[in-house]
Amino acid sequence: MSAYTPPFDDTVQLDDMPVDFSDTSPIVDPGEEDENKQGSSVQTVVVTAEDADDISKTRSIFTVLILLCINLLNYMDRYTIAGVLKDIQAYFNLNNSQAGLIQTVFILTYMVFSPIFGYLGDRWIRKYIMAGGIFFWSTVTLAGSFIPSNSFFAFAILRALVGVGEASYSTIAPTVIADLFVGDMRTRMLMIFYFAIPVGSGLGYIIGSNVAKAFHDWKFALRITPGLGVVCVILIVAFVKEPKRGMSEGGTNLHPTSLKADLIWLFKNKSFMLSTFGFTCVAFVTGALALWAPLFMLVLIFLGETCLCLNWSIVADILLYTVIPTRRATAESVQILMSHALGDATSPFIIGLYALYMTPFICVIGGGFFLATALFIEKDKDAAAKTTKDMISVDWGVDNIGFDSTVTIDGPNKAQPM
Repeated sequence: MSAYTPPFDDTVQLDDMPVDFSDTSPIVDPGEEDENKQGSSVQTVVVTAEDADDISKTRSIFTVLILLCINLLNYMDRYTIAGVLKDIQAYFNLNNSQAGLIQTVFILTYMVFSPIFGYLGDRWIRKYIMAGGIFFWSTVTLAGSFIPSNSFFAFAILRALVGVGEASYSTIAPTVIADLFVGDMRTRMLMIFYFAIPVGSGLGYIIGSNVAKAFHDWKFALRITPGLGVVCVILIVAFVKEPKRGMSEGGTNLHPTSLKADLIWLFKNKSFMLSTFGFTCVAFVTGALALWAPLFMLVLIFLGETCLCLNWSIVADILLYTVIPTRRATAESVQILMSHALGDATSPFIIGLYALYMTPFICVIGGGFFLATALFIEKDKDAAAKTTKDMISVDWGVDNIGFDSTVTIDGPNKAQPM
């Protein structure tokens, strides 16, 4: 082929050049493959041609900061209820088990709708899905602050709908970060992104309770985050540029497989499944403590919650480097569904019936799952890296993993099938 080096894509851009369809040259520079053979498990692709879809490092970092602010607001909104829980119980005349259902219905819809947004997130423009979800949960959060005291059922329904909106964001946002960064830089960006969990949860407690005291009405605590949510919608639509799936690993036009194929592959991934079970135990404990802790030992439990939340970025990083780019949103949704179905969807209600002493034992079980993950993680990481490399390596006439590949040509005939 020509000395012209194409972009790292599953298409080859050719300008005013004859196309030799017998050419078998790979799209990836052979020198890079030699480097891989010397021990690198994750391929670094050097791009020498400009791509209109490239996103600068500065803009990528700015995107992460926007996502961080939204995640912060996300958890502020989620745990504002915990900061005014006693006032809500008094307003609706609820016992502990009934109050626990407020968090449970939210988590139920959150986990049920996560697979839907996971499927969409692997196939559609993610920034608009996230923006729509943020606007939706801001609207229903505000609506919940106007419910009369004799309509607890309506209040619970609105809190459940908040889970629908938040599922659209939490499922997709980590995959955007994964497509912007790779390696150690991705790990650092995920650490920054998930730092919003303990900080946002703490701010939810503090702001919720203090706003309620300032206005002598707990309903005003639910009227802070909706306005900020609208600001976040504007930021994400105006300033976030959608990265191509797999862009950080060298692919810019990767195609998804069927949902069935995705799920079968995920359930066979030992690192993904074991880390998900470990994360489920963490979710059980954090969900229970987040709702009930403010009624008991706020400072000590906040420190405990912060330590538990350190697992979030690690678990997300495990998922992102053991799952190929076109299945990451689906993987996020499966992890959310499993961890919440067996974790914090039921733990507030269970702890309301029994006691907090169960939580340390659940933590120990979770630790066992993470230790088991360590047995398989290197193998699964290398397998995902190899599959991703195969996806971005164009070998004429050979379809390595079942995806349709095309060669795009400027002119009347825009594409030639492989």
